[in-house]
Amino acid sequence: MRHIYLLFSLLLMAVPAFSQIDDVNCKDLSEIVELERQHHEQILDFRTNELTVDYDLKYHRMEWEVDPNQYYIQGQVTTYFEPTVANFEQLNFDFSIAMTVNEVTYHGQTVNYSLTDDDNLQIYLPAPISAGQLDSITINYEGAPTATGFGSFRQGTHNNDPIIWTLSEPYGAKEWWPCKQDLNDKIDSIDVYVRTPQAYRVASNGSLKSETQVGNDKIYHWQHRYPIPAYLIAIAVTNYAVYSNFVPVENGDPIEVLNYVYPENLASAQNQTQSIVEIMDLYNNLFGIYPFAAEKYGHAQFSWGGGMEHQTMSFMGSFSYGLMAHELAHQWFGDKVTCGSWEDIWLNEGFATYLTGLTSEFLGTEDDWANWKGSTLNSVVSQPDGSVRVDDTTSVGRIFSSRLSYSKGAMLLHMLRWKLGDDDFFQGIRNYHTDPELAFAYAKTGDLQAQLETQSGQDLDEFFEDWFLGQGYPSYQIEWSPTATGIRLTVGQTTSHPSVDFFEMPIPIQVFGEGQMATLRLDHQFSGQVFEETLPFQVEYILFDSDIWLVSANNTISQVVTGVDDPGVNQQLHIFPNPASNLVKVALLNIEQPIEQIDVFNVNGQMLFQQKGSASEVEVDLSGMDTGVYVLKVYAGETQVIGKVMIVKE
Repeated sequence: MRHIYLLFSLLLMAVPAFSQIDDVNCKDLSEIVELERQHHEQILDFRTNELTVDYDLKYHRMEWEVDPNQYYIQGQVTTYFEPTVANFEQLNFDFSIAMTVNEVTYHGQTVNYSLTDDDNLQIYLPAPISAGQLDSITINYEGAPTATGFGSFRQGTHNNDPIIWTLSEPYGAKEWWPCKQDLNDKIDSIDVYVRTPQAYRVASNGSLKSETQVGNDKIYHWQHRYPIPAYLIAIAVTNYAVYSNFVPVENGDPIEVLNYVYPENLASAQNQTQSIVEIMDLYNNLFGIYPFAAEKYGHAQFSWGGGMEHQTMSFMGSFSYGLMAHELAHQWFGDKVTCGSWEDIWLNEGFATYLTGLTSEFLGTEDDWANWKGSTLNSVVSQPDGSVRVDDTTSVGRIFSSRLSYSKGAMLLHMLRWKLGDDDFFQGIRNYHTDPELAFAYAKTGDLQAQLETQSGQDLDEFFEDWFLGQGYPSYQIEWSPTATGIRLTVGQTTSHPSVDFFEMPIPIQVFGEGQMATLRLDHQFSGQVFEETLPFQVEYILFDSDIWLVSANNTISQVVTGVDDPGVNQQLHIFPNPASNLVKVALLNIEQPIEQIDVFNVNGQMLFQQKGSASEVEVDLSGMDTGVYVLKVYAGETQVIGKVMIVKE
């Protein structure tokens, strides 16, 4: 792993105005968020179906017939289950009233059922069964599923060829198959059989076990032997072209990335998906081997603007680098470990967003990583409120907020990394990912916190209180002056939202002088805190959080310099803002004489220009200066005071 340290391109105090890494990358993420938001608008009223909580799903065998020329599905789903209560006699599934149930069979016999207006399929068993007893039932059905938003069950075309695809997150599965679709019960394993005309291929979860010719049709058998929630089960049917990429694994078999793409896009897709090899290799190294390596990873192209992280086969609207990185990241965070509540959606989306950023850090250029951090930070601080925790799960815009669930969730992880250090952060994340109580199951924010605390030995209650539950962000006010042995700093803080009165965080400050540099890590515990730091050089200027570890904005630095020509007088020089982009104000306090002249020098001692004045505060126009450090020599009567200013061009 290589770490990229930035200086020149990140010399910023306030929120930097970075460009995107590339237009496609940003476009993909925004489309993911927007299309997810639109898709969920009409299904948020769904809450836990209390009638489905009394049994544990073990297995589904799905047998379907789908022709992409027809908006229709027919077939049967066989479910193996174990009751969790005694005297179990009614089995309930979430299933759309728009579908037609032809028959329900139990032990080879037809049984009674009812399908209600609230999309509940209730099946009446002929006799009660005991808790823990494995049993099964088969539902034969058909119909034209209700189209919900941008997913569930959709028909479209590409290059005049038909396609049918599904996208069920979070509660669209019931539109096209009888299921239990809440975040409380993963199915242990599935087999998917789809019969379709032989001109078409079927993409789905797991490993392709067989393609069987039956007359003019083919039956595709996909088998998945990992726990999976209902919303991640999917099929896509069209005339796919097929090829594979392979990710090498040290001392192991290569991992296949199986690509189902439109024939008209084959050449471009083959070129683009080569990048998935280095992306998966990075994730393997950082977080452990791809969770479903015994089967495959894959891409299936579909008619959507973004992507969807269906387990072991992401459905892709395009094959841009950023979109591939985002959807692959979900296989670790969202698929293997799935958020256990929509309040905690950031455990899916914040992680996937941060891992996409890590591809910029470890595989990209310095500018890529700087741009990712800068644009993500800009998104977070563009408004003064908002928590990572979803405080209103009835609002689709809030659940899939790009600013909060995606960007602020990602920056929360980035700040944890700064607070804990790389070793404890990455090991803590690996521990969270492999915890036997969480792996291939559901997790909540408290589970992540517990793993990071155990690994690091740090108490993170206040951090999560501020950054997960709290809203807004801090602004820092830093005054500094050189001392005979180093530097003295006074650090103030204000907050953008009253839900947090103070964000307790270690803060990074870089100090420069005499051709040397040091990074100070200050344990900031209250506003107005004073720090005295010893350094082996005379400090000439400082930068605050130049590598962007913190969520903060509207920060200020001012240098306090005591005049050396008349040490008996309390002379102070304030240059603000500092850093600045063009205009700065220069003020002298506790000096009776007004500022008469300001000489501006570069760091090599060459005088660039002079500005006259006649007041205690003078504005200096530095808009013609390039990014860099400049020296100001201020004259007031017999007093001469020197200070430095950092100019940063946005």
